Amino acid sequence: MNLPADNEETMTNVRAEKVREVARLATRTGRARSGEFLAEGPQAVREAMKAHIAREAEGKDAVVRSIFATDDCLDRYPEFEEMVAKAPGVRARLVSPEVLAAMADTVTPQGIVAVCVIPEVKLEEVLAAKPRLVAVLCRVQDPGNAGTILRAADAAGADAVVITNGSVDIYNPKAVRSTVGSLFHLPIVSNVALSEAIAALKGQGSTILAADGYGTADLDALQDASAARRTGGKFESAEGDPVLEEPTAWLFGNEGQGLNEDELSRADHRVAVPLYGIAESLNVSTAATVCMYASARAQRRG
Repeated sequence: MNLPADNEETMTNVRAEKVREVARLATRTGRARSGEFLAEGPQAVREAMKAHIAREAEGKDAVVRSIFATDDCLDRYPEFEEMVAKAPGVRARLVSPEVLAAMADTVTPQGIVAVCVIPEVKLEEVLAAKPRLVAVLCRVQDPGNAGTILRAADAAGADAVVITNGSVDIYNPKAVRSTVGSLFHLPIVSNVALSEAIAALKGQGSTILAADGYGTADLDALQDASAARRTGGKFESAEGDPVLEEPTAWLFGNEGQGLNEDELSRADHRVAVPLYGIAESLNVSTAATVCMYASARAQRRG
């Protein structure tokens, strides 16, 4: 099976400039110079192409620039031929397994990569849509954690993710892989100052909640209060506690240090996820998942 791409022969030269060009997207410098990043594997490329086709139909900017795939991969995933046919602006090339390996960042690539455009999403654009649930990453530096938080935000139905200065580049290959395609599902605002993000979100009406193991508000109690309000029960949160049904922006901090005092001071409330076992704390991506689902459930219930 062949991709309908100018009838060009399969790329086999691992030293070709195009191969080097794609491989450079694994570096921050390469991404900064080109404004592009690399999506690897069938799931990520499939979601990228879905997003591209949808945006193209709306007359919006491209998501995918080009696709490189092996014959074997296309035999296993024939849907890519149809996707490429629906996206005439995407350049598609067949490559040998050796060329694919030279382009990819992974040790054992899955036969297909896509060169994608780094979107320029402004905070004002996100706020104009009146978001009800936003995840804010504060100095989250591990690409796996950042990608997993983004994936959890997508699954919980969040409206956007804001990544502040000092956090990992979400278009880092490992971070992209960790999102498992969710990168293409919701707006991501990158490289924004926390002070700017907080001021804008508060101005839009969002309550700022900090995920803090030492927080005075208990997430379980907040969820109980939310359920009671919905059913007409008598349970009430402590006076002054946040209401999960309200538009909310959650702050998630650095893996080793958590949120520092400056970051915590900018939040309206500090919320702790209760620990019932012996574990000292939760991984930031796990805590983020629990927190966002608590808000999502309360908002959907309301």
